[in-house]
Amino acid sequence: MTSTPDEPATGLPGAPPVVDAATWQAARDELLVREKAHTRQGDAIAAARRRLPMTEIDATAEVVGAEGPVPFLDLFEGRRELVVYQHMWYDGAPHQGQCEGCTDAVWHMRDAVYLNARGVSFAILTTGAWDEVAAYTAFMGYTQPWYSVRGLDAPIGGAMGHLACFLRDGERAFLTYSTIGRGIEAANGSFGLLDLTPYGRGEAWEDRPEGRPAIGRVRDGYPGEGGQVCWYWRTDADSTASWGPASRPTPQWTRPGATPEKTLGRTGDCS
Repeated sequence: MTSTPDEPATGLPGAPPVVDAATWQAARDELLVREKAHTRQGDAIAAARRRLPMTEIDATAEVVGAEGPVPFLDLFEGRRELVVYQHMWYDGAPHQGQCEGCTDAVWHMRDAVYLNARGVSFAILTTGAWDEVAAYTAFMGYTQPWYSVRGLDAPIGGAMGHLACFLRDGERAFLTYSTIGRGIEAANGSFGLLDLTPYGRGEAWEDRPEGRPAIGRVRDGYPGEGGQVCWYWRTDADSTASWGPASRPTPQWTRPGATPEKTLGRTGDCS
C-alpha cells in the first residue's frame, strides 16, 4: 500500500493520517485493484454456488403460519425459488429474551420486493410454538411471513440460525443451498457499510491500524477480551452495548412501550 505519514489527522483515537489529495487518490487506486479482484472472486464463488447439486425435500410437510397449517410448498407463493431464514427460538422467553443474532438478521430483511421481482419468495421459519411466535412478530412489527416448523426435521426444521434456498418444480421442492455463521452476513447490509468506514465494525478480531480501538466491543464483561461477535446484539436504553439485565436486542428499543427489563427470561450464552 502507498506509504503515508504517521501523523494523525485529528485528536480522534487512531484516526487515519492526513495526506494531500493526490496521495489519497494514489492509495485509493491501489486498493481499488484489490477490491476488483475481490469482486471477481465473489462472482466466481457465486457461479460455483449456482452449480451445486440439490436434494429433494418433503414439500407436503406441514408448517404453521398466520392462516394455520399449510404445506411447505405454499411458502413459494407460486414462485419458482424460495429463500428462508431459520430463526432460533427460546420457548417461554419474553420478547427481550429471544435470539439476538437472529433478530439482527431478520430486522435487515423486512421487505422482499426485490426478491419477489426476480421470482423469489422469502419466509422466516422458527421452532417456536405458533402462539408465541405470533405475539413476538406482532410486537416487532414484522410483516414478513413467519412459520412454525416445530417438530420437523432438517432442512425445514431442526437446528436454526441458517439461511437456506429452495427450488420448486411443480409439486416438488429441493434444497439447493444452506449457510450458517458468518455466511448469514449476506442478510445484513450494515456490515458491508461498516466495512467501508475507517473504524470498521469495531470488533476485537478485526485487523486495525495500531492505536485504532475496537470501539464497538461489548461492555459489562461480555464477551470480554478475545473478540467474540456480540456488540450489535443487545443494548441498554442509552444505546450502550451491554449484556446486562436492562438490555434487549437493539431493534426492540424502537418498538412502542419497550422498557429496560430485569431478566432475559432464559439462561445461556449468545451462541
